[in-house]
Amino acid sequence: MIRFVLSSIVLLTCVVSAQTPQSMLPEGKQWKLVWNDEFDGTQLDRTKWDYRLHIMHTRHNTFTNEGAVVKDGLLHLNRIEVNGDFYSPHLQTGYNYMDRPPEASSYTKKLTWPIAEFKQPLYMHKYGYYEARCKLQQHEGWWSAFWLQAPAIGSTPCHKQSGVEVDIMECFTTNNTVLLNLHWDGYGKDHKSAASGKRLLNDRNAWHTYGVEWTPTNYVFYIDGKPSWTNSEAVSQTEQFILVSTECNGYRSGGKPKLPAGAPSDAFIIDYVRVYDEVTK
Repeated sequence: MIRFVLSSIVLLTCVVSAQTPQSMLPEGKQWKLVWNDEFDGTQLDRTKWDYRLHIMHTRHNTFTNEGAVVKDGLLHLNRIEVNGDFYSPHLQTGYNYMDRPPEASSYTKKLTWPIAEFKQPLYMHKYGYYEARCKLQQHEGWWSAFWLQAPAIGSTPCHKQSGVEVDIMECFTTNNTVLLNLHWDGYGKDHKSAASGKRLLNDRNAWHTYGVEWTPTNYVFYIDGKPSWTNSEAVSQTEQFILVSTECNGYRSGGKPKLPAGAPSDAFIIDYVRVYDEVTK
């Protein structure tokens, strides 16, 4: 059972049970916990997470509303095999407006605005420290990620207003490397990005903690409590939502990815996701 000391509203670390590791918060500042999921229940908390099933108005072949299993204080994002095809879940606390499927009448019988029904985000936030403790997938053929997204990214030429995709951690392979990425100004010809690849200091199969401190002027990325990359090229000044996700290699081609015959089941395992705000006097 997790407990946090909030009486003074100031937290340098969060007080937890012996079974739940403390957060590795950036030093030299005072922090308060403002949102978290410890996955202590027996099923996914749908008041905090929803499934992402669409991308660019289209129901995506490899996204599924199955495979997210909460057990023994952990979230398992499982790869699912159906008749030789593989699927895996995206979980999110908000929605990208470009993902919503269009209404049946949109751009056919009559013009409608907005393109689709609005959905209220479950959780959005701006600035602070975002952290997850994870165990990466063990086999090739798919990848895992912990990231932030903006509902209207790329909708204006100002990333401060429209937001920045912040990939706190992405892992595509089993070569002990994780990627830290920023994407802004949409995903077309105006797209811009910055990235840093980091080798994990010990076994990639072990637990690792990934975080980002987002301020009005920069992002500082952390791996296992140590600063790993700082970037100030494009910093969002708008509220964004959280995603933890898995994706099958090959999905961008529009098909159903095929993994090697006999590929074992696999999971991206998450111990917790936490958000902190800096406490200023």
